[in-house]
Amino acid sequence: MRRTGAAVTAAILLLAGGTPAQAHREHVPSVSVWVTTPDRAETLHQRAPVSFERGDSALTTITVDPGTRYQRMDGFGASLTDSAAAVLYRLTPAQRDAALRSLFDPREGIGVSFLRQPVGSSDFTAATQHYSYDDVPAGQTDFALRHFSIAHDQAQILPLLRRAKQLNPRLSIMGTPWSAPAWMKTSDSLIGGHLKDDPKIYDAYARYLVKYVQAYARAGVPIDFLTVQNEPQNRHDGGYPGTALPVPQEAKVIEALGPLLKKASPRTKILGYDHNWTTHPGDVATTPPGEDPETDYPYRLLDSPAGKWLAGTAYHCYSGDPSAQTALHNAYPAKGIWFTECSGSHGATDTPEQVFRGTLTWHARTLAIGTTRNWAKSVVNWNIALDSTGGPHLGGCDTCTGLLTLQADGSVTRDAEYYTIGHLSKFVKPGAVRIASTSYGTTGWNGQLMDVAFRNPDGSTALIVHNENDEPRSFAVAVGSRRFEYTLPGGALATYTWNASLSGPSAIALTSSDPVLDGDGSTRWSSGAAQTPGQSFTADLGRMVRFSRVALDSGDNLGDYARSFDLAASSDGQHWRSLGSFTGRGQLTTVSFRDTRARYLKVTNTGSSSNWWSVADLRLFR
Repeated sequence: MRRTGAAVTAAILLLAGGTPAQAHREHVPSVSVWVTTPDRAETLHQRAPVSFERGDSALTTITVDPGTRYQRMDGFGASLTDSAAAVLYRLTPAQRDAALRSLFDPREGIGVSFLRQPVGSSDFTAATQHYSYDDVPAGQTDFALRHFSIAHDQAQILPLLRRAKQLNPRLSIMGTPWSAPAWMKTSDSLIGGHLKDDPKIYDAYARYLVKYVQAYARAGVPIDFLTVQNEPQNRHDGGYPGTALPVPQEAKVIEALGPLLKKASPRTKILGYDHNWTTHPGDVATTPPGEDPETDYPYRLLDSPAGKWLAGTAYHCYSGDPSAQTALHNAYPAKGIWFTECSGSHGATDTPEQVFRGTLTWHARTLAIGTTRNWAKSVVNWNIALDSTGGPHLGGCDTCTGLLTLQADGSVTRDAEYYTIGHLSKFVKPGAVRIASTSYGTTGWNGQLMDVAFRNPDGSTALIVHNENDEPRSFAVAVGSRRFEYTLPGGALATYTWNASLSGPSAIALTSSDPVLDGDGSTRWSSGAAQTPGQSFTADLGRMVRFSRVALDSGDNLGDYARSFDLAASSDGQHWRSLGSFTGRGQLTTVSFRDTRARYLKVTNTGSSSNWWSVADLRLFR
C-alpha cells in the first residue's frame, strides 16, 4: 500500500515526538473529573472532561510522579455492623438491593472494597443483649468450644456480606472482636475486664478466632484480615463489649493464634493494635495504678515475639493524627499500615448542612488523603448504614453517622462519608499503588490544596484533590511534560482519572528534614519579607548527588516564586561553582544546566517583588 507524502511526514513526526500541530493524529490524553462540594450542589458529580496539554503553568502545580511508588492498596469502606444490617433489613428487598448496589457495585455505586466486621457484638447491635459466638451460663466454661456458633449472623449479616461480594468480588473482609466470650474474662462479662492470664485461656481464645474464620469461610465469606481486640486500651465502661488487653496479653494471644491460623487459613493476615494514632488521654487516665499506660503500644507489640506473626498495624482516628502511621512505618518498614475505623459525628444543635460540610472537609483531608499519604493500605469508616436517630445501638456512641441513613419517611440518603469513601473506592482499585504527588495542605488545615495519587493495576491513574480553602482555587496538574489546569470550588473534593500511561523522570530520592528537601509541600522555606536581590538559602543534600535539573516549587502561596535567581553547587559548603542564572516562570520553575555533582546547592534571589519568596519543595533530577 502506498502512503501519501503527508502521511509519511506525520508518521515521522509522531515517532520523533512531534506536537499535535505537526502530527494531527497524536493522541491528547483526556482527564475525567468527579466533584463533591460542601453545599451538596455536586455530589460525586461527573463534570466535563479536560485534556492534558504540553507546556508549563504559572499556577500552583501538583506534580504526579508515577515512577516513585509507595504502598499497595487493599481497599476502602466501612463496617456492616449488626445495626447496619438491621437498618438495611427494614427496607423492602428491592430497596435493600438498590442500597447495596449504591455501596458495592463498582459501576452503579461507589465500589466499596473493604469491610471491617465485628466478631460478635459491638455497641452497634440491634439485639436486646450483647453476644459472642460462645456464650454459656455464668460460672460455666467451654474450653472445647462446643457451644461455638455464628447462627446470629446467618439471619442478616452473612446474607448481606455474600451479596456485597457478588457485587464486588474484590471485596476484602476484616474481622475484629470487641470482646472475647465472657467466660474467658476477669469480669465474667462481655463488658469490661481483661482476659484471664492463663495459657489455657489464650489457647481457647486463639481457637475461638480460628473457628470464626473457618465458619465464615464455610458461609461464603472468607476473612482476609483479623485483629484480636478492638481498641485494647479503651477501659471505659460505655455499656458495650470491650476488653482491656495490655501488650503482653495481646502478644500471648497472637503467639497462640499465629501457628493455628497459618494452618487453618493461610490467606488471613493478623494485624496488631487496632486503636488510635496516639493513646487517648482518657485511656491514660483510666490506667490502673501501677500499670503502664503503654503509650508506645504498637511499637512494643511489633518488638515482641508476636511481631513475627503480624502483617502490620491497624489504626483509628479518635486521638492523634495520621503522621503516627509514618513514624511507625519508618521504624518497621517491612510491616504494613491499615486504617480501620473512624466515625462521623455531630453536635446536638448541628444542622444537617453543618454536619455534611464538617464531615466532608475533615474526612477528606484527614482520612481520604491524610491516612493514605501516611502509608495506610485501607481507609475504613465505622457504620455503613444507620437510621435517622444514629442507631440502633446498645450503649456507646449516640452521635455517630454512617455512609447511608434510613430516614423516618423510609427514604435512604447518602452522608458525607459515602462521598469521601466513594472518591477513593470508585476509582482506586484493590492492588493500586500510591505514587508520588506534591501536596500542600495539612490534616490540621492550612487552607491550601491537598492531594494523593494512585496507579491502578490496569495502568490508569487516579488523583484525589481537596481544596481546604473556602474560596475557589486554580491549579495545574503535571505529569512529565504534560499538564492540565483546573479550578476547584471552596472546600470541594475531586477525583481526576486518566487512562494514558503518562510518565516523566523521577526526582532523586533524598532523606532530609530540611523543609525544601523533605518531599512535603506543606512545609517551606520563606524569606519572610518582600523579595530583594541577595536573599538566599543553602540546601544540604545529605550526600554527594549527580544532577542536571532542578525544580523550584513555591507551593500554594501564589506569587511567592523568585522572579530571577542564581544557582551554585558545592562539595564542601565553602567553595562554590555557578550553575547559571535563571528566570522564574511561576509557582513551579524547572531549570537545566550542565551535569554536576555536589552535596550542597545554594539558591540566590536576584530579582525584586512585593511578594515573599517561598520554596516548598526543591527536587533534583539526573
